[in-house]
Order: sequence, then C-alpha cells, then structure tokens
Amino acid sequence: MNSSRLGRLFSVTVLFSLLIAACGPSASSSGGKHLDVIATWSGDEQKSFLAMVKPWEDRTGNKIDFESSRDVNALLTTRIQGGNPPDLAGLPGPGQMAQFAKQGKLVALESAVDMSAMNSQYGQNWVKLGTVNGKLVGIFIKASIKGLIYYDPKNITSTGVDFSTPPKTWDELMTDVNTIRQKSGQTPWCIGVENGAASGWPATDWVKDFFLRQAGPTKYETWGAAQEPWNSPEMKTAWQTFGSVVNNPNLTYGGKNYVLSTSFMTAFDPMFQSPPKCYLHHQASFITSFFQHDFPNLQPQTDFNFFGFPDINSQYSGAQVVAGDLFGMFKDSPQARDFIKYLTTPDAQKIWVKRGGAISPNKQVTLDNYPDSQSKQAAKLLLAASPPEFDAGDLQDNALQTAFFQGIVQYIGNPSQLDAILNHLEQLRTSGA
Repeated sequence: MNSSRLGRLFSVTVLFSLLIAACGPSASSSGGKHLDVIATWSGDEQKSFLAMVKPWEDRTGNKIDFESSRDVNALLTTRIQGGNPPDLAGLPGPGQMAQFAKQGKLVALESAVDMSAMNSQYGQNWVKLGTVNGKLVGIFIKASIKGLIYYDPKNITSTGVDFSTPPKTWDELMTDVNTIRQKSGQTPWCIGVENGAASGWPATDWVKDFFLRQAGPTKYETWGAAQEPWNSPEMKTAWQTFGSVVNNPNLTYGGKNYVLSTSFMTAFDPMFQSPPKCYLHHQASFITSFFQHDFPNLQPQTDFNFFGFPDINSQYSGAQVVAGDLFGMFKDSPQARDFIKYLTTPDAQKIWVKRGGAISPNKQVTLDNYPDSQSKQAAKLLLAASPPEFDAGDLQDNALQTAFFQGIVQYIGNPSQLDAILNHLEQLRTSGA
C-alpha cells in the first residue's frame, strides 16, 4: 500500500470546511465555485497537494475544500450511502475504485481529459489500471516505487558494511544484516505496522516483495486478479520468509509488541537516533517526506539512502512492485472536469515532484524536475522496472484487502496461526465476500 492507504479515521478540514449538497459545487464569495475533495494526505503530503492545486485555483477563481482522512474508503462509503458524495476524491486503490465504478458512483472521464495525451504521456498500463468495464474512471496523479531498503550511510559504515555496491540477492543482504547485528550489538531492522483501521498494510508490502521475487510475475499478476489461492505453497513461503525477519527478536527492533503498536509514520525514528537502535527500514519511496518531517535536518544521500529490494530468484530479476494515487469524480460539473484534466498535466504533477516525496506517472515530467539525486534514482527505478507490477493488495476488493491487513497483524502476533489465516483468506476469495 502507498501513503494513500488507510488508517485511523481523522479529518482535517483545510480552507473552509463545507458540506457540499448533492446538487453540485457551491459558490465562493469571489464568484468561483467550491469543489469538495477528499483524500488521504495529511502533513507534508497535504501541503504538496494543495501547492499542486493552487495554480488551478488562481487561474479559475474556484476553490478546493480539502478533507483528509486516513480511512478514506470508510469516509467515502459513508458519504455515498448518505447521499452526499464529494465532488472528487483520492481513491483508496484500483480494487476499491472498481467497486465504486460497478455501483455506478464514478463518472466516466474520457470526455473530461485529453485521452490522446493520456495514452501518450502515461502509457497503456497506467490508463488500464484506471479503467473499469472499458470506461476510464480513475487517473493517477502520483506514483511510488515499493520495496526500497532505507539506511543511514554513516551508521552503516560504522558497522563495516558497505552499501555503495548494494546487495544483489536476499542472501547477500542477510549476510550484511548479520554483520550489522554482530558489529553494532543492535537489531538491524526497524518495522512498524500500526495505522489505525488499516494496521498491517506495511507488513503486507513485505509479503508482496517476497511473493513477486520467489514465485514470479505471472503468479503475482494472478494474485492481483484474485485468481491465486491464498493457501498455495508459494504464498505460505512468502509469509514465512517475512516471519523469519519480523518474528526474530535478534533482527527486529522492539519485538512484535513494538512492531504492532508503532505507526508506520514513525517506525524509522530509531534509525536516526544517536546512537541508532536499528539500521534498516523497508518502505516505499513516499516515506522520505516522513523522514524529513520528523528530522528536518536530514539530507538525502548524506543522512539517508536506499537500494532496491534484492533478487531472490534470478530469473525474476528486474521485477518491481509499484503503486500510485488515483483520483476519481463522483459529481459531474464543468469545474470538476476542468480540475481533473488539470491534475493529469505535467505542469500540475511537476509541482509535487519538485517538492519531494512523489514520482510522476506522466512521462513528460522529466528527471530534471526531481529535487535531488535520490528522488531521481527512485524515478529511474520506476521507469526501469521490468516488469512493473502494481501493488497486488490494492487490486483486491475492500473486504479481502482488509482481511489481508488483519491477517498479517494476527500472524505477527501469533505465527502458529499462519495456516488458519491463509485458509480464511482463501475462503473469502472463493466466496467473493
């Protein structure tokens, strides 16, 4: 899951907090219209989105009334059931997007955006992911690359490990992990999976990385399409490989109680303390904005760096899990159409990219727009991924994704329950619940 994924329900109203009636956008005092927008972003991510929005507001005289919720799916469902959907929203993922589209809640966007530009600038895969039953209902405004291993170069060097040439295989990485443990006397990994109602999603990202690199892209795509048995030997192996890290008190800081109770937004903090209490953190590229929120003086490359998740089976080298943030329209209006068209443009997406913490899926946002060498490196990884595999968890429907989150929390707490957890997930898949 990416930063747009879920968590405890909290709402922050920015600008003017208005309840928008079902009839459409309300008028502002300046004569423009207000659009009601819901998305998951808070903190620095929210600031970047609002910076992205401002040129459109200045040009049109319209205003975006933004509401943030880490459990955006629950908020959207409640608003829709109450007959008061937002004008537009950042969608939880392609799986939930498809559910809303099949319910007839999303507006088709082909006539709102420039499809010729979309197809040439985004490429077929990103357009396809926003399409349900032949209709474009979601557009990606930013992307992230998953499965990155972050570290503090100075602290790593003090253990005698050299990541200037990153480990190419999981076995090589685990050799380095054991060296870090022996030389520092500390646990190498810092992991935190708490995120309110969506607690567990950071741990599911580990399983996706292992499954892709152990079972391969074909099975991974079958899983994303909800056609792969959850209790298959390959799936069980991926969970157990993650378990060999998270359930090993010599490898993971604080043990399972810390992992389960610590927010993903602060799980990395011990890595930057002096002296460090852990040395490695697994997360997607968006996490750098959280690093610099908690530690404003940190500088990319000098104070934090990363390498991609290493290979496990060499025949699947180059495969990479990616994710992205979708936008959809729930109320059709000229203002909403103009806004969503603006969001697809390179001029709009450059704004967030230049502020950091985002990769643009629009190929016309060139590397010189990225603020530092590290963000350029992440963007290159996304472009070079072969094949790029979209987050399989975000492709599931809401019930199955939620059960995945809950199941991995249960597994961290009690690994002996793995068979029961996987059988339950498989039962949900086959029942279509």
